[in-house]
Amino acid sequence: MTIFSKIINGTIPSYKIAEDERFVAFLDAFPLRRGHVLVVPRQETDRLFDLPEELLRELLVFAQPIAKAIEQEFDCNRCGIEVMGLEVPHAHMHLIPINEANDLNFTQPKLKLEEAEMKAIQQRLVARLQAS
Repeated sequence: MTIFSKIINGTIPSYKIAEDERFVAFLDAFPLRRGHVLVVPRQETDRLFDLPEELLRELLVFAQPIAKAIEQEFDCNRCGIEVMGLEVPHAHMHLIPINEANDLNFTQPKLKLEEAEMKAIQQRLVARLQAS
């Protein structure tokens, strides 16, 4: 069972932004930028492009309102998407508020946010999604 499956099952706490029967979105515990969200299918599959075609298609549809909420809530030019899949063997994508290409550079130091700030970011995004 991957760390993402444990988060999905509630074994490991997280800051969930949205979920449905197929996907879960939650704040990255080690974000590149404030508002960095992971979108993960509940189905545990290592590689993104090994997901069934329908699930892969629906992943982007699920992520769309979250990306728009990120763009509205954080000072950025757009919401960038990154798919690497090297750090956790569970298909996922990163949604990150960006102003330049280097904002998606995972070799940069990660932010260390306090719990209160993580909760505040979670609340902002959840409220924006509910208002949409």
